[in-house]
Amino acid sequence: MKRAVTLKENHEFRRLYQKGASAVGGGMVVYCRKNRLGRNRLGLTASTKLGHAVVRNRARRRLREVYRLNTPAMKQGYDIILVARSRTLTASWNELNNTFLKLCRKLDLLEMQA
Repeated sequence: MKRAVTLKENHEFRRLYQKGASAVGGGMVVYCRKNRLGRNRLGLTASTKLGHAVVRNRARRRLREVYRLNTPAMKQGYDIILVARSRTLTASWNELNNTFLKLCRKLDLLEMQA
C-alpha cells in the first residue's frame, strides 16, 4: 500500500479516536472520519496484547486484505482505522469479511447497492 493512502502520524490516529465515529464487531473495531482529500486513507492497529510481532503482523495483514478487497464498494474521502482484536486471528476469512462489511454499513461507508 502506498504511503499516500495510509495513516502514519500519531496525531492523525488520536484525532480519529477522539472525533471519529466507531463501530465494534467480533473481530475488529472500525473508526472513520471524513477527510478533504477525496480518497480513503487506512490505518491499522494491533495491540501488544494480541501477541508477539509475528502474530500482530498476521492480524494486520488479514485486516489490510479485507480492506483491499472491499475498497471498490466503499465511499471515498474518509480516514479509516481498523483495530485488530483477538478474534481477528481465529475467525474464518468469510466471517472476517462479513464483519467488516457489517461495520461499514453501520458507519455508512459503502456505496449504495442496487
